[in-house]
Amino acid sequence: MKITSTITVVVFITLAVNSWVSFAGRASHNLNPQTDRRNIYHSGWIDLNKNGRMDVYENPRAPIEKRIDDLLSQMNLEEKTCQTATLYGVGRGRTGAEPPLKDELPTPEWKNRIWKDGIANIDEHLNGVGPNGKSVYATDMRKHVWAMNEVQRFFVEETRLGIPVDFTDEGLRGLAAYTATSFPSELGQGHTWDKELIGEIGRITAAEARALGYTNVYAPTLDVSRDQRWGRIEDTYGEDPYLVSRLGVEMTRAMQKDYRVASTAKHYAIYSIAKGAREGQARTDPQATLHEVESIFLPPFKAAIREARLLGVMSSYNDYDGVPVTGSHYWLTERLRNEFGFRGYVVSDSAAVEYLYNKHGVASDMKDAVRQSIEAGLNVKTNFTPPDDFILPLRELVKEGRVPMKTLDDRVRDVLRVKFLLGLFDHPYVEDAAYAEKLVNSPENQQVALRAARESIVLLKNDRNVLPLGKDIHSIAVIGPNADDDNLTRYRYGPNGVKGVTVLQGIRNKLGERVKVNYAKGCDVTNEHWPETEVLPEPLSETEKEGIAKAVAAVKNSDMAVVVLGDSPNTVGETASRTSLDLPGRQLDLVQAVYAAGKPVIVVLLNGRPMSINWVNKYVPGIIEAWFPGAQGGTAIAEVLFGDYNPGGKLTVTFPKTVGQIPYNFPTKPNAQWEGERTRVNGALYFFGHGLSYTTFAYSNLKINPQVMSEARASARAPDVTITFDVTNSGSRAGDEVAQLYIHQLVTSVTTYEKNLRGFERIHLKPGETKTVTFVLSRDDVALSDRQMHFVVEPGKFKVMIGSGSEDIRLTGQFEIVSGR
Repeated sequence: MKITSTITVVVFITLAVNSWVSFAGRASHNLNPQTDRRNIYHSGWIDLNKNGRMDVYENPRAPIEKRIDDLLSQMNLEEKTCQTATLYGVGRGRTGAEPPLKDELPTPEWKNRIWKDGIANIDEHLNGVGPNGKSVYATDMRKHVWAMNEVQRFFVEETRLGIPVDFTDEGLRGLAAYTATSFPSELGQGHTWDKELIGEIGRITAAEARALGYTNVYAPTLDVSRDQRWGRIEDTYGEDPYLVSRLGVEMTRAMQKDYRVASTAKHYAIYSIAKGAREGQARTDPQATLHEVESIFLPPFKAAIREARLLGVMSSYNDYDGVPVTGSHYWLTERLRNEFGFRGYVVSDSAAVEYLYNKHGVASDMKDAVRQSIEAGLNVKTNFTPPDDFILPLRELVKEGRVPMKTLDDRVRDVLRVKFLLGLFDHPYVEDAAYAEKLVNSPENQQVALRAARESIVLLKNDRNVLPLGKDIHSIAVIGPNADDDNLTRYRYGPNGVKGVTVLQGIRNKLGERVKVNYAKGCDVTNEHWPETEVLPEPLSETEKEGIAKAVAAVKNSDMAVVVLGDSPNTVGETASRTSLDLPGRQLDLVQAVYAAGKPVIVVLLNGRPMSINWVNKYVPGIIEAWFPGAQGGTAIAEVLFGDYNPGGKLTVTFPKTVGQIPYNFPTKPNAQWEGERTRVNGALYFFGHGLSYTTFAYSNLKINPQVMSEARASARAPDVTITFDVTNSGSRAGDEVAQLYIHQLVTSVTTYEKNLRGFERIHLKPGETKTVTFVLSRDDVALSDRQMHFVVEPGKFKVMIGSGSEDIRLTGQFEIVSGR
């Protein structure tokens, strides 16, 4: 099994001993001065149970399932139940409550705590989040590695069986650590439509995680966003299940390559379509039909499990049709394990177990919730509460015979399997702190982050080719609340201590001293009484008028203006859903005042959801959507503004004109978004797949082979239909195009979507260059859930649509599946 280093265990022990001398701390090797635990380390194996011989579970050459059997046979009830709960890292707990773990390093008191018998995982330990965020063990990389090793050493050396802990952490924009490579938000990543790049992000996230001691990363989010008001839309790849599936598979496969880390995807299942897009304490009552569940919300999880062997799943808080997912044997066992083939372990999203009794009302108390969840298929309860809350009731349930020992063994087996696959029983420690310091957020990794920031940018509008900006500018005003705000770089679920390049800094770095840059903030993202002012407007305050006046003055003293608007951490994200999609606060007043100054205006959006920028779209000739682009965002945006990079991103979400159109998304049923009513606003601002370029692309030479095939062949899992076409750069600049394939079966037993995305490819073309793009359709691409909810291939004709966006179709064709063999 390949980990990341070939340093032997013997050599590592020497390094570890030296590290004990180098750093002060309450190290676990001092917990029991009567016993020298270091003699458990042997060449090629570790005597984890300290019995002086190599047991099967300690033998790296033994089959994993036999190692699990051997270890389970030695575990008592206390040790088994300890493998069913999470211990949150130091300082992480519920607001106002004492955190379950108060110590950065092991103390003698740990021998009296419930984790003296082990623990399934420790989440977010020393990652820079929470009250201990500025601890030297979070901010100093070498000391961080040493401290993580010391915590692991407690479980290896000071517990009876030496079962290592699985260190879990978040990773939606890069690893959630004080220092790590900062990537765009997952929504920004989705807008790259670049499978290879997503794999690079996964590779770097996993490598940095393992180098810092984290072995399980909570990523990617495989939720499919359907309501633009929802706060966590920024944590998704987009609103189309095929795109989310393809990018999710690439991310998972890259993260788990050589078992560097386990990828734990979230949130299973049907999490992203809550009633009214409500978040916070709502998180219930998903608004989706059974056919939508099968065609929209489940495919990404099914693909990641079957194709990338996903090792972790986070069960969601919500119910579906009255049954909470975390207490559902149907969702966690029948579908997830029996049908999809999941072989990893399931953690609960925070409070999902507790919600069974204190929200959903399907359990009488916590003990009943523990029983229901463990029987359903939950492996590990995760919440900002002591692990005792789950472990102690579970022990009682087993003793009472209400939870069979076999059920407990099955849940523990999954946890142990992941730990064995990750090599934790053979290589429990980070073996090279110097390597971690060199790797994490390295210049090479930052270049990948810069590439991701560039590719995530979408050119929404470019009337009269106002962009890129010319070289004859002598002065430029950079205006707006997001123009020089570095807070957008740091994130709860990503790197939290890194410094980013703001748009203002990026422009200044690009232009140097030759162009005068005038900056004015203008206004904040939100105003004093927001969000109430969205339904009860109030006049501008004198302070707000003064801020906007300063911005206008800066514009009048400049040749042109770049206005940087959008979201803040307070307007989008977890528990930050909205009732409006308009620019929050006084941002519309600001851009209107800047526009009235009479100078050319460009708008740059830094946001986490689509916005109804109707006025901006009508009057401003150039609009750039950059999402939350990560630490390299300012550099990438400046390159796009001044033509050093040609934007090629495409929308993975629909921009409605008003919140009153919601639900308004892609894919859609025939005529479900019909636009003929004179009593309402119709049409999208920007449709799914939209994105402009500084060059043009021509499509030609569509070929479909075969054009007719038998039902038997189509029902096979082998590839069925090959579709090829040519794309030519017909403009004067090199650029990227995202070629998109959509299909639609003309007659079916159930109503299906108007256009089903079934292929996409981001290609780079020089002026005049032509490339042939090939897509191959498989059985799953042409199958559907029929009236009996069977996933089948039905005979019929299929329309093929090739284009640059869902509403920009360039080529059409057809193939047919005929009955019989």
